[in-house]
Amino acid sequence: MTDMQENAAGETHFGFRSVPESEKARLVRSVFDSVADRYDLMNDLMSGGIHRLWKAAMIDWLNPRGAIRILDVAGGTGDIAFRILDRAPQAEVLVADINVAMLEQGRNRAIDQGRLRRLTWACMDAERLALPDRSVDAYTIAFGIRNVTHIDIALAEAFRVLKPGGRFLCLEFSHVRNPALAALYDAYSFNILPKLGGFVANDEASYRYLVESIRRFPDQDRFAQMIVNAGFGNIQVRDLSGGIAALHSARRI
Repeated sequence: MTDMQENAAGETHFGFRSVPESEKARLVRSVFDSVADRYDLMNDLMSGGIHRLWKAAMIDWLNPRGAIRILDVAGGTGDIAFRILDRAPQAEVLVADINVAMLEQGRNRAIDQGRLRRLTWACMDAERLALPDRSVDAYTIAFGIRNVTHIDIALAEAFRVLKPGGRFLCLEFSHVRNPALAALYDAYSFNILPKLGGFVANDEASYRYLVESIRRFPDQDRFAQMIVNAGFGNIQVRDLSGGIAALHSARRI
């Protein structure tokens, strides 16, 4: 049963709550408006810095080379874009995010680091990308796709904007396969993370939503099937840290 089937017609989930589909994007924006200035610090604190290893694994698997054009969706703070350009200085990266506050954080970081070339910033909805068909060589998204209202529409948009042979690569929290580790992870997620968000970012509610959104996201196999349904081929999945996060790779063929 899909998440869409679990909710009444015209409704979707926002964490563990059901909300009108028309409201979810606004609610998600409000979460990231609230946490934008502490987002990267909180990622370090919440994961003990392990998110950096996950992102490094993502870039290793992407293996960007030459003057390719990459669309990084939900990439507002620039973390993935900067890593891509460190690996492939001739690449061009378009950073798209629905949240202006997150984009501002990324642009400010780019200016501070002197990254003034080969980066473009755009406020865009993952479900309605303002890009031509078949216009990018790769599409990356890290910890963003679970926040969209209609995952299937976002995947269809990814397929649309990729050139034939283009690469889709998604890093997202996933489902822990080991029961003992899953129990520990649940205890940490629900009891510690929201309190940490309240202490550091003064926003316990937003971090409770982020934990709940992880639990509502499809597991590795279900998400892989959604990618297939969008038209992609060559689907591959790699678990990270026992499935706390996962990488899904595919090609438009």
